[in-house]
Amino acid sequence: MTASDFCRPGASRHALILVFAALLVASTPLVGPRLALAQGASAPRNVAARKSGDEPLYTLNFRDADIAQIADAVSMATHKTFIVDPRVRAQVTMISSTPVDAATFYETFQSILQVHQFIAVPGAGGTMKIIPDANQRFYPGSHDLQDHVSSSSDEVVTQVIPVKNVSAVQLVTVLRPLVPTTGQINAYSPTNMVIISDHASNVSRVMKIIERLDQVGDADVEVMPMQNASAIEIVRSLTSLYQGGQAQQDPGIQPLKLVADERSNSILISGEPAARMRAKALISSLDTPQQGGGDTQVRYLHYADSDKLAPKLKEQLTGIAAAAAGSGGAGGGTTPAAQDSKNAQIWSDPTNNALVITAPPKVRRQINDIIDQLDIRRAEVLVEAIIVDVNMTKSAELGVNWATWQENNGQVIPGATFLTPVGGATLVDLANAISSSGTNINSALETGATLAVGRVAQNGLSFAAMLRALRSDTDSNIVATPSAMTMDHQEATIKVVEEVPFVTGQYTSGSTVTNGQVSPFQTIQQIEVGTILKITPQINERDEVVLKIDIESSSVIATPSGASGITTSKRSVTTNVLIENGGIIVLGGLISNEYDRSKSQVPFLGSIPLLGELFKDHSASQTKSNLMIFLRPQILSNGTQTAIETNSKYNFIREQQRQVSASDRGSLPLLPGVKPPALPAVPPPPPPGSTPEAPITQEQRDRAAREAQRETDAEARRNDAGSAAPAAGAPSSAPSAAPSAPK
Repeated sequence: MTASDFCRPGASRHALILVFAALLVASTPLVGPRLALAQGASAPRNVAARKSGDEPLYTLNFRDADIAQIADAVSMATHKTFIVDPRVRAQVTMISSTPVDAATFYETFQSILQVHQFIAVPGAGGTMKIIPDANQRFYPGSHDLQDHVSSSSDEVVTQVIPVKNVSAVQLVTVLRPLVPTTGQINAYSPTNMVIISDHASNVSRVMKIIERLDQVGDADVEVMPMQNASAIEIVRSLTSLYQGGQAQQDPGIQPLKLVADERSNSILISGEPAARMRAKALISSLDTPQQGGGDTQVRYLHYADSDKLAPKLKEQLTGIAAAAAGSGGAGGGTTPAAQDSKNAQIWSDPTNNALVITAPPKVRRQINDIIDQLDIRRAEVLVEAIIVDVNMTKSAELGVNWATWQENNGQVIPGATFLTPVGGATLVDLANAISSSGTNINSALETGATLAVGRVAQNGLSFAAMLRALRSDTDSNIVATPSAMTMDHQEATIKVVEEVPFVTGQYTSGSTVTNGQVSPFQTIQQIEVGTILKITPQINERDEVVLKIDIESSSVIATPSGASGITTSKRSVTTNVLIENGGIIVLGGLISNEYDRSKSQVPFLGSIPLLGELFKDHSASQTKSNLMIFLRPQILSNGTQTAIETNSKYNFIREQQRQVSASDRGSLPLLPGVKPPALPAVPPPPPPGSTPEAPITQEQRDRAAREAQRETDAEARRNDAGSAAPAAGAPSSAPSAAPSAPK
């Protein structure tokens, strides 16, 4: 490299001064920068020494030189273009007697920038920007995210370091003091990586430290047998204790895991040594003999019936003992598990709705697990039914009766007659009514229209004729809305009926004689007539209700002619249906339209046109029946929903009472001072969340069972604490084993 290389067009005045000063290779200090070409012993003073690769070497000597001038010299040596920030100002002194090449010259320049808290970052078009060190995080480096980071370079680089065995968050806490304030180091927890931006030499050092620290932790598995307590119960308690902390734990830390082995009643512990040590200390504190109660426990039930549950649990114990005896092998000996189940006892106390369980701890735990699953709140179902029965009946009769006879000196000589009943009455009934002066009248004559003509002579021919016409229309519209509330899997029955007496037998034989008189008697049975609703709901996990339904609607109707006793009309439906919560479904119905027409006539004579009508009787009837039954179930899973539905029905009947009372105010007071009864105002429903939810899905049932187990464990701990307190104060007195009543 010669002076002509530096004296190219466009060079600044300061650069020319710098070049000429460097060519002098002065032996005395100069005030200002010096750039001296390293010279060999035989080389001329104005010629730069060369390497074998024809690369120039530079001897660097700067005393109180402006950093911008040094940047100019580096630019000419390395052919790099620098853009200097106006805030970059410093006086630099650097003395070196060893020649260096252009690359080393550039690295030395980067060290100078680091000392004065400046950096060189790449810019557009291959330029380099010299800016203050505080802004390094906002600019990319030329060697970011490389596989290898130089340990001797002062260039600013950014590196992402994966961490495999420890927590990146904890590593950042340890390494942050090793990174200057101008550098940046952070952790990315989802992938457990460390992100660092700093000078390459420091980044290389941090990477080596992370490599040493990122080692597999000591997470061996320890087995801890239980002597007194249940391994399952202790694991359940400790899991509940550590549940919140485990969820917030860093992913790099080996979590503490506890597993219970029921067969050996042991606990398997894995995790970091410190965590295992703490868990073992807690387990040792819990694995202590029970202070009071022994193998007997009183379990209060909240929702189940102790009288019904106790026999089922005894059957379960019998099955456990049989299964344990069967697994004992061909020797036929009784296993300890079978003996424990066989010796266990369960009896019910209906007064307190409690179970008294006497069994070894393992069998008692099994029984308590079953009780936790069964003793849960059951949802209620409100079933509203609508029974609509609409009937229309029309009938009409038209006919003629006539008779002829002859009387001769008091003797009646019969002639011809046509006496078919029309509407239940004949010409004979009319004659009897006339002859008895109205005292003997057939009730059928009181309905319809009757027109009669005739001639009655003491001697000679007599005749009589009667024309009767009858039309009847009967319409009935019955709407019944029974409703019933019951629990899940519990049958409910609601009856709105009247008991109607039916004669089922009578006795008039003369064999029963008292003082010469026969004592006849009748047997009567009371039959329920009205609306009867029987339902059994079953709720599944999809918020649907399977209903087993038996609906009956009956009523007393008019007795048909020719029948005796009381006649009833009955409609019933027995079926199983699946309905969504709050949906409406039609169970079924009956729609019928019946038309009957009849004609009675005298053969041959009734077929004569016009004249044949005197020998005919006509009747016609039409009956239409429409019956529909609708159902709407609603699941009530907590006390608030139940109270809302109850208040709705309560306010409805209260409003009906108010309307009846209001209608009596304007009438004449027959009982002054007497007020009709009225329902009081309904109390407000409980606030939402104050009553427990009835579990419906399997997940909700498991959660309810876990909550019940926690309550049982808490009650047992309170009982143990209450038993241990008097024992500590008075060693001679026996500890109390009486459990506290449930809240």
